[in-house]
Amino acid sequence: MKTLEKKTLADYEALPEGSPYQLVEGELIMSPAPGFEHFGSSFNLVLRLADAVYRAGRGRVIYAPVDLYLDEENVYQPDIMVILRGSKAKITRKGVYGPPDVVVEILSPSTAYYDLTQKKDVYERSGVREYWLVDPLRRTFEVYLNTEEGFKLISKAKGKGVVRSEVLSLELELEEVFEGIEP
Repeated sequence: MKTLEKKTLADYEALPEGSPYQLVEGELIMSPAPGFEHFGSSFNLVLRLADAVYRAGRGRVIYAPVDLYLDEENVYQPDIMVILRGSKAKITRKGVYGPPDVVVEILSPSTAYYDLTQKKDVYERSGVREYWLVDPLRRTFEVYLNTEEGFKLISKAKGKGVVRSEVLSLELELEEVFEGIEP
């Protein structure tokens, strides 16, 4: 049986610019264009985060596709990243190096497995302070805080309700996150 050779940062950087790939634990994973539910949720969140973070002078809100370099085998394009002033993450021309304060992944059928497993584990060990998982089809939103024991679910809502971010000291109404998106 032939095993697949692990890919590295050098392999990823050899791809043409704009290629729809992420490097997940040494495997190149293609990320097809998202559907409207995904796009709409992302757009609504970026608008709210822009007010709470960027316009308030607290940091930057970065949305896909921007590369996030975590190590030699993991380069992602999270849907949204929040980088607060004084963060470990550094913004460069090529992308972001190091763990953002908040990473948001909006689940799509083609990438949900990676977002819920391998990428979540890498975000945790890399030092991402908060990880948000948004599922526009199920209308769920989960917030995980990185603690000494690893990611801990600190806020969750489905359909309606509010989720809270400790890192951003922010509350988000699910109805606003999913506004304009048909169930």
